[in-house]
Amino acid sequence: MTGRAFLAILWRDLFVTGKEFWAFLFQVAVQPLFILFVFAKVLGSTGYVSADFGDLLLPGMVALTAFITALQSVALPLVVEFSYSREIEDRLMAPLPTALVAVEKLLIALIRSLLSAVLMFPVGALVLGSAPWRAAGLPVLVLVLLLGGLTGAAIGLNLGTWLPPARVGLAFGAVMTPMMFTGATQYPWKALDTMPWFQVITACNPLTYLSEGVRGALVPGVPHMSPMVCVAVLAVAGAVLTATGLRGFQRRAVS
Repeated sequence: MTGRAFLAILWRDLFVTGKEFWAFLFQVAVQPLFILFVFAKVLGSTGYVSADFGDLLLPGMVALTAFITALQSVALPLVVEFSYSREIEDRLMAPLPTALVAVEKLLIALIRSLLSAVLMFPVGALVLGSAPWRAAGLPVLVLVLLLGGLTGAAIGLNLGTWLPPARVGLAFGAVMTPMMFTGATQYPWKALDTMPWFQVITACNPLTYLSEGVRGALVPGVPHMSPMVCVAVLAVAGAVLTATGLRGFQRRAVS
């Protein structure tokens, strides 16, 4: 019964995602599309960046989109479900442990994260004319996207459960922008050797390890972190953040 209840809730969320696919596509693609167009196409055409900058930028956009999609897919619904309407109670009344309700949210966020990452390749090819691809890097690419999506979803679970609903919007503004611009999405982490203080700040952002992992899998010619380091950091961060997020979810659900 527990397994069937879990799959029923998961299927419902998948059905809603499919029903709202075009809205999901618009939400996922607009920001990366404009970043790629301005930073790679426009600045490349005017000579302010090199012609191959798009090959460096696209992996960062794949990582950013996957990470932010996972984070938002958990945090934003929780704001509504834990508000005065208490919509979360419909799920909590299902015949499965409270923790599995949170696990299902992490899983659907991870699925949406992977879907958004896949969508970035045709978007990148549309804007840049081609998208970097390397079959040999596929195992590393899938692994870092799974771990990075889990980490992003776990951050969203923490934001949505440990903060009061009225403060989540403020937290998004305080967290999202610094995370986007310190996550090595537009530059390789190793290129910051001349700015060690900023390199340290960037190393504290889990998005950095997803960006570097995707970049290493797709364009190994660009300086990047070791894939093993990226996998290890994302695995540890994902495990710790998931544990604290599950604890926060159970605390909020009981209260």
